[in-house]
Amino acid sequence: MAFTLPPLPYGYDSLEPTIDAQTMTLHHTKHHQAYVDKLNEGVGEEGLDGQSLEQILANISGRSKKVRNNGGGHWNHSFFWETMAPGGVQPSGRIAEAIDAKFGSLDAFKTKFNEAGVGQFGSGWVWLIVGSDGELAITSTPAQDNPLMDDAPVKGTPILGNDVWEHAYYLKYNNRRPEYLAAWWNVVNWEIVGQRYAAAAG
Repeated sequence: MAFTLPPLPYGYDSLEPTIDAQTMTLHHTKHHQAYVDKLNEGVGEEGLDGQSLEQILANISGRSKKVRNNGGGHWNHSFFWETMAPGGVQPSGRIAEAIDAKFGSLDAFKTKFNEAGVGQFGSGWVWLIVGSDGELAITSTPAQDNPLMDDAPVKGTPILGNDVWEHAYYLKYNNRRPEYLAAWWNVVNWEIVGQRYAAAAG
């Protein structure tokens, strides 16, 4: 079965004014679609048919740049779309308690997360993960890498991630990455982040 572009769980204009409709449309229908198309080519070339995307990423160190970049791009973006929702709410329950315990407060966590996003040189991603020890950690990755990859410097299960490639924000924020990172919290889907945390932390 070939990989396919997942539909957005909301309209292209649903995250306005934080993320504009034109950016969402281009990001989903052009950038993400291109990752899917090139991943399918790479899967065929390397005889990976039948493997899940997670299986491919778990052994990515032995794969081509084509499969790495586009497999990561497909996984990261599918995860990213679900991380957002119109009219974001505040975290509650176990995830809120875990953030307070690890970082001191939600605001302190956001500051550290945003700093990691600003500090990621060039294109990449910033993540909140659950490590093998069950602890929360903030990390960043270049290009379309992610913490699920077997050769990631910091491995873990992502529960929240933000795209800091310029195509994610440039039409609205131009080169003002810190402004984009600060505004992005308005559309974070904390309900699904909490579900991911419960699943990863046990």
